[in-house]
Amino acid sequence: MTMIRLVLRFVMAAFYVFSGFNHFRDPAFYLNIMPPYLPAHAAAVVWSGVAEVCLGLLLLWPRGQRPAAWGIMAMLIAFLPVHVHMLVNSHLYPEAPVLVLWLRFPMQALLLAWAYWYTVVAVRSTAPK
Repeated sequence: MTMIRLVLRFVMAAFYVFSGFNHFRDPAFYLNIMPPYLPAHAAAVVWSGVAEVCLGLLLLWPRGQRPAAWGIMAMLIAFLPVHVHMLVNSHLYPEAPVLVLWLRFPMQALLLAWAYWYTVVAVRSTAPK
């Protein structure tokens, strides 16, 4: 289980680093999905990209794993208004099928659970083998 946990931590880190850099590669995509009631869209896109990259990298450092996972969970919760906005205003996003917009919510729950897994200290079995 320890090896699986380690490999999945690297996968998670790569996912967030890649996603974060994507904010700089294609900022127009993220600007387009920002709810109008949120302020400073450009700054929010930049800072969320920075947060994703930093948290992904911090996840690679064993001592940074728990704070990074808590930060990722906070970030995922902070992104929920974007998902709600896109679903409620699905007519503004004809390229995104409504089913996909609905599926983002269980996916967020899975990502939250995955991050939470790294807030819990792994317990090594001391039982004889």
